[in-house]
Amino acid sequence: MSRFRAAALALAAVFVPFAAGAAEQVNVYTYRETKLVQPLFDAFTKDTGIAVNVISGLEQRIKAEGADSPADVLLTVDIGRIDDAVAAGISQPINSTVIDEIVPAQFRDPNGQWAGISMRARVIYASKDRVKQDAITYEELADPKWKGKICIRSGQHIYNNALFAAYVAKHGEAKAEEWLRGLKANLAQKPSGGDRETARDVAAGKCDLGIGNTYYWALMLNDPDKKAWADVTRVVLPTFEGGGTHVNLSGVVLAKHAPNKANAVKLIEWLAGEKAQQIYADANYEYPIRAGVPLNPIIAGYGKLKPDPLPIAKIAANRKAASTLVDKVGFDN
Repeated sequence: MSRFRAAALALAAVFVPFAAGAAEQVNVYTYRETKLVQPLFDAFTKDTGIAVNVISGLEQRIKAEGADSPADVLLTVDIGRIDDAVAAGISQPINSTVIDEIVPAQFRDPNGQWAGISMRARVIYASKDRVKQDAITYEELADPKWKGKICIRSGQHIYNNALFAAYVAKHGEAKAEEWLRGLKANLAQKPSGGDRETARDVAAGKCDLGIGNTYYWALMLNDPDKKAWADVTRVVLPTFEGGGTHVNLSGVVLAKHAPNKANAVKLIEWLAGEKAQQIYADANYEYPIRAGVPLNPIIAGYGKLKPDPLPIAKIAANRKAASTLVDKVGFDN
């Protein structure tokens, strides 16, 4: 038995089941921090009377629990984790006309196994003093003019894996490899830390451009300990040549053996509703998946987001190729 499998089984063994026979409840396994999702669940319970039981769990845990799993919904971030959940065989089709009508097709699984609930973009934190360009393409990040000027976290991190997979999907593996080699050559230092640390290093003058997700910059702006990093940087919304800005998702999966399936679908549909979408926008600094919901003013200040039209499912299909190329070019070395 693998160490990972053993750990998952151990988690399942210590899990205390939710109250049997409870009339109105839904059980959510999530990667998200409690402070980010609890306002959503509190509002859902207030609107519907359905109690939400939250477990900070993994898709491997649901798989280990099998048909006896109490999980109804997996709420997670990034197509990498969503795709892993489907690959683990723990999902079933959501089959919701509400979701089909609200969530654009590019942000849904073609087979209905997952749906996006909110968006985040992979963008550039640029030095206000040293970078005067207002428009930068992802392709341009490999241009030698940026040599020694870019900071980024590990190329194998799911956020970068998705961006690199999008590049593979749009340009093919050969061009993606060439691009990754160019990007690596432009790095100011070995990939390390997280998105916040890239902003920190730009602020410290170690690099001029940092790659990060949109919401981190907003969080830094409201964090007294990190506000200085945001104050000396600005967000640039890069685009693919002839396309738009790479976006990823916060998404939901309906658990394969959901004991409260009807309530689970109600929750999923509610998360796509106007109230939940506004909470995502204002509390989490994410882009609503539902059209017409106002952005948080900080996020709106980045400029108009034009999401790249590449279906998220195609990004998922190229994750392995992107990961292989990262190792092939020694990106993280």
